[in-house]
Amino acid sequence: MRYAYAITGILLAGGTAATLTLQQPVGAQVAQNAPTAMPRVSAPGSFADLTERLAPAVVNISTTQTIEVQSRNPFAGSPFDDFFRQFGQRGRNNGPITREATSLGSGFIISADGYIVTNNHVISARGGNGQPGTDPVDTITVTLSDRTEYEARIVGRDPSSDLAVLKIDGNNLPFVQFGDSDDLRVGDWVIAIGNPFGLGGTVTAGIVSALQRTIGQGGAYDRYIQTDASINQGNSGGPMFDIEGNVVGINSAIFSPTGGNVGIGFAIPASEARPIVETLRRGERVQRGYLGVSIQPLGDDIADSLGLPRNRGEIVARVEPGEAAERAGIRQGDVIVSVNGRDVTPDETLSYIVANLPVGSRVPIVLIRDGERVRVTATMGERPTDEELLRRAQEGQEEEEGLEEPTKEDPGSDESEATMDAIGIGFQTLTPQIARQLGIDSGVRGLVVNQVDPSSDAAQKGIRRGDVVLSINRTATLEPGDAVRIISQAQRAGRSSVLLLRQRGNSVPLYIGVDIIE
Repeated sequence: MRYAYAITGILLAGGTAATLTLQQPVGAQVAQNAPTAMPRVSAPGSFADLTERLAPAVVNISTTQTIEVQSRNPFAGSPFDDFFRQFGQRGRNNGPITREATSLGSGFIISADGYIVTNNHVISARGGNGQPGTDPVDTITVTLSDRTEYEARIVGRDPSSDLAVLKIDGNNLPFVQFGDSDDLRVGDWVIAIGNPFGLGGTVTAGIVSALQRTIGQGGAYDRYIQTDASINQGNSGGPMFDIEGNVVGINSAIFSPTGGNVGIGFAIPASEARPIVETLRRGERVQRGYLGVSIQPLGDDIADSLGLPRNRGEIVARVEPGEAAERAGIRQGDVIVSVNGRDVTPDETLSYIVANLPVGSRVPIVLIRDGERVRVTATMGERPTDEELLRRAQEGQEEEEGLEEPTKEDPGSDESEATMDAIGIGFQTLTPQIARQLGIDSGVRGLVVNQVDPSSDAAQKGIRRGDVVLSINRTATLEPGDAVRIISQAQRAGRSSVLLLRQRGNSVPLYIGVDIIE
C-alpha cells in the first residue's frame, strides 16, 4: 500500500430506485428532506451470493526482492569507527549483506487465460525509504482462492496511473469484467475483495463517499473514487465491485494517520483504468499528451493580484523550450482557462485534461494575458516518463542546496525601505557577484531579497533572503525602483496583493501572491 498520509481505495455501487417527488406548485421551494413518493429501500439483505460468484476471480499477490542491509556500527563516533567501516561485517565474498524482502497485495483476473490487473506499486521493488522504486520485484506469486499458486510475469506496467498487467499460465480460469464507473453516484453501494494484511480473501462493503476525488498525487490520474468500505494494507490492486458484480474501481490508496482503515479509501475508476489496461495487455506503451509547461493553481492570492476569479484556470510558471506550449505562443504568466473546450478547474486540472489528449492532436487553448482573452492552438507532444520529469525537477533542487545568503548591500536605500513598508520585502539589484554567490545562471535578471519582515505575509508564504524576484505583476524587475513603481500602481488600482515570480537557485520559478501591508 502507498500512503498520501496513507492511501488505498474501494468501491461498492448499488442499484438506484426511481424517484417520484410529490407534486408541488410550479416554482415552489421544497425542503431537500421533504417526504417523497420514493419507495423505502434498504441495504441488500446479504452480499453472500455476489461474493460467492466474484471471489474466485480475485487473487493474492506476493512478491520477493533482494535488498541490501545496512549493518549497524557499534563503534560509531569512537576511535574504532574507521576500523569498523573497513573491516566490519560483510557478506559472502566480502560483498554487501543482503536479505530477501516480501510484500503482499491483491489483483483480479480479467480473462480465462490468466491476465491479471493490479497496482504497479504492488509489483515494484522498494527503495531504502520503503517507497516503491522504478524497478520490478524479483519474483511474483499469484494465489487463487482455492490456494492454487502460479508464478506470474509482468506484461506491462504504467507508474503514472499505478497500474500493471500480469500473466499466469492457466486455462478456464474464473475472471471478471470492467463496468462503467461513470454511472456511479455518491451513495451507491460497493464491495471490495482483497488480501488485507496477508489474511487472505476478505470482503468489505460500503458506499461511494465521493467521486473525482483528488488526493494530492497530481498528474493525469489524480481522480479517485472515495469509499468508506474498509481498505487496508494488502488491499492494493484488488477490485471494487458494484452490486451487479462489475469492476468499477481498483483499490489503490487509503487516508490514515495510523496506517489502518479510518473509513477513507480510494480506488482508480474503471473508466480511467480500462483503456490503460488494454494498452498494457497488448504489450504497448501508454502515451499521454504533453504541453510542456509548469503550472500553478489560481488560488486566492494569485487570483486577487491578477484581478481574476479564483479556481478558474492555472497560471504558467515556466514554459519548456521547444515543447508544444512554446511553439503555440504560450508565455510565462499566462493563465490557461480552457483546453479543447473544457474549462480548467480544480476538478478538471490542466495536467488531467492535457494528459488524456492524443499525442499529435491539434487543440484550441484559451488563456488570459494582461487581462485579455487570447486563443492559441497547440499540437500535443508526448509526455516524458515520470523518471525524466523527476530528474528535471531534481536538477534545480540540487543546485539550490548549500547556497549562501547574499551580503546586505545598501539595505537602507529608499527603495528598499519603501518595499519593506509596502509588502515586507527589501530588494537589491542582482549583480554578477551575487549571482555567482547564489549559484544562479548568469542570464537571470531580477531583484535579490535582502531582508524580509518576519511578521509579513511574504514571510508566511516562504519568501526568504537570497530569493530572486524576476517580476512583479508580470512586469520585469531589474532595479529596486521598478518594484516600488509596480507596487504603487497596484495600490492605486485598489489591489490588495501583488504577484511575485520567485526563483530560488536554478529551480523552476514559482508565482506567489503577497498581500500589500495596509
